[in-house]
This record gives sequence, C-alpha cells and structure tokens, in this order.
Amino acid sequence: MTLDTDPRDPAGPTDAAAAAPPASWGEPRTRTVTWFDPLQAAATGAQLPGRAYLEAIADGTLPPPPIASLFSFRITEVGDGEARFAVVPDESAYNPIGLVHGGLVCTLLDSVVGCAVHSQLPAGTGYTSIELKVSYLRPVRADSGEIHAHGWVTKPGRRVAFAEGDVRSADGALLASASSSLLIIAP
Repeated sequence: MTLDTDPRDPAGPTDAAAAAPPASWGEPRTRTVTWFDPLQAAATGAQLPGRAYLEAIADGTLPPPPIASLFSFRITEVGDGEARFAVVPDESAYNPIGLVHGGLVCTLLDSVVGCAVHSQLPAGTGYTSIELKVSYLRPVRADSGEIHAHGWVTKPGRRVAFAEGDVRSADGALLASASSSLLIIAP
C-alpha cells in the first residue's frame, strides 16, 4: 500500500487509491513553470544601474525573475522612475469563488512599483518593500484579457522611496491601485 497526501485533506496521508479525485471534478489541468537561475541574473544585474538591468530583462538579454515566470508577468516599458508590466491572467490563479486571486494583482503591483524605484537606483543598490497598500476596485477573471500595471515614483529617497501604481484592463478601466514605501538597500 502506498501512502500519499490527499489534496482534499491537508491533515495527513491516506491510501493513494482513495485519494483519486472524483470524476465530477473533470479532467485535471496543468501549468508548467520554467525559470532560470535567479542568483546568476541578480549578480549580473548588480553590476548595472537599475534602469539598465530592467531594460535587459525587458529586451530578453537577461532572464526574468522566477516570480515573473510564475505569474507570466512581462515588463513592457521602463522609464526614469516608472515601469509598466502586462499579464494575461488565467484560471490557474483563481480563488475559491471563481475570480483571479487578489494575490496575483497585489504581486503585480508590488513588482511594478518596486521596479519603478529600481529604475532610479545606481548599480549595486537594491530595495525591498516596507509597506504596500492595495485597493481592489473591480474583479479580474481569466476572460478579462491582458491587464496592464503602471508604477511610478512619487518621492525618491536615499533610505526610503515612495511609489504608486495601478492596474487597468485593456480598455483602461481601473482595476486596482496601490501606494508603497520601499527601503533602499545600499551596497
């Protein structure tokens, strides 16, 4: 007898045959995530000013970070103190009520505001989020199509930077907004 964990019961192991999902669940779906060594890319990126590093990711010179691969985020534009991302959410990010989980939108906002700050940092300088406040305004579904995130720096700083961001549908409807403070990590 093989013991396995039943995905319906996180309490513990069960008989593998008993763990088979009921036919009423339909066919299982899969999504494969592929990424490259993030430490190698980060080491290369540490030698570049922030904007140049982000542009190298956007143009495919350097690989995207694993979180971008996990959610299929892509950088569409980098400027001085701003960044833009796009993603087409799918049902693999659904929550129990049949909507894209707010965590995907929150991660998108955290990423785009962080990259907006990163675009103004010198080589070897990093950042990390101290605080992120997200307001969700409209639901996102797998059939929402491509959504766009824009992040911009509202106040740069030597120790703490402040940024804002929003997520919009393809037709420009505001889906969510965020404000963030980020700690600057000097080399």
